[in-house]
Amino acid sequence: MPELSEQKFVSIAVVIPCFRVREQILDVLSSIRKEITNIYVIDDACPENSGQYVEKNCSDSRVTVVQHESNQGVGGATITGYQLALKNGASIIVKMDGDGQMDASSIPGLIEPLLSGEADYSKGNRFSRFEDLRGMPVLRLLGNSFLSFISKFSSGYWNVLDPTNGFTAIHANVVSALPIGKLSKRFFFESDMLFQLNLIRAVVVDVPMRSRYLGESSNLRIRKVGLEFLIKHMRNAVKRIICSYFLHNVNIASTQLLFGLPMLVGGASFGLWKWTEAFEKAEVASSGTVMLAALPIIIGIQLLIAFMAYDIQSVPKQPIHLTQLTNDSIKEM
Repeated sequence: MPELSEQKFVSIAVVIPCFRVREQILDVLSSIRKEITNIYVIDDACPENSGQYVEKNCSDSRVTVVQHESNQGVGGATITGYQLALKNGASIIVKMDGDGQMDASSIPGLIEPLLSGEADYSKGNRFSRFEDLRGMPVLRLLGNSFLSFISKFSSGYWNVLDPTNGFTAIHANVVSALPIGKLSKRFFFESDMLFQLNLIRAVVVDVPMRSRYLGESSNLRIRKVGLEFLIKHMRNAVKRIICSYFLHNVNIASTQLLFGLPMLVGGASFGLWKWTEAFEKAEVASSGTVMLAALPIIIGIQLLIAFMAYDIQSVPKQPIHLTQLTNDSIKEM
């Protein structure tokens, strides 16, 4: 546990982006326990007017409705909620969806790593226990498994799964340290958040929770965003590696990557050139030619494996926030 400079009474805010959730939103709000200080409902230009519906039918004094004039996406709505929560002095900000898929009774477990000073950001993980996967549609399971794999490489958090899980909690100090304006405002928001958190070396932990599907349809379509997500993950992976291993720091892994990648590409290119040349001439390549191609490939692969091992071991482990949050009522939730 890091050395804590002060203790602060905890104020928990919940941010709920709303888009096509009119039928579920009131049940979601009623399930949020009284220990939560503020609830921000962000109507992201919902065609069902979810925000107005909440204002007319919800009497909870903790609820504040914010109306977006144009749709900004789940990320844009969450950012609006983050900014409002920070302005009103929140210590921890929980983000959950308004479609009923996220059980509000899981909030105490979600915020516990932040209360104890063990993490800066926590997120739900529906893949930690086999029994928690019951009820998850097969397509969502396969899509999330694929996204989890590429997200590990792009974000640098090799210890987390389920990157698109939007049930999250973040320390207010960490939100202030993030470049909020650079975060993706659409469905890539949660994955982009992990990338940005790694750049500031924030500690991220998974909190096991059960998948909860009540027959509602998701606004996220894996088949439509799959290619977009892949491109953005690859872009973030390149940015992270450049920042982490060449701009912010230079270490043995930087050397491994700097030599390993050119050797692998160079050896493979040389081997392909010589193989094509020998095939056209109907000749057998000499052993020397084979070694000139194979040796750089072998060494390059070994160096890249060593780089990957170093990267996996470099997951942030020391929380960056320095404020311990204490509130007996929250701990007893």
